[in-house]
Amino acid sequence: MKEFQYTITDPIGLHARPAGLLVKEIGAFQSKVTVSANGKDADGKKLIMLMSLGIKKGMEVTCRIEGEDEEAAAEALQKFFKSNL
Repeated sequence: MKEFQYTITDPIGLHARPAGLLVKEIGAFQSKVTVSANGKDADGKKLIMLMSLGIKKGMEVTCRIEGEDEEAAAEALQKFFKSNL
């Protein structure tokens, strides 16, 4: 299992456009990705679940990646968060 934390810097937080891109990025991997924030967990491959976390600017998000390609997924997702959120 791989895990990392990221503090959201996007002024709007995790809104529809980056959330959709995040789901697409996660979907490229076989590993299970769980995104946690605000005391709640969401399946990273489900847009509605991600949006329900209510992630705003300044909040810390934790991503847990488990599976065959977790190393590659963790690296790609860290880059995604830094570039988009």
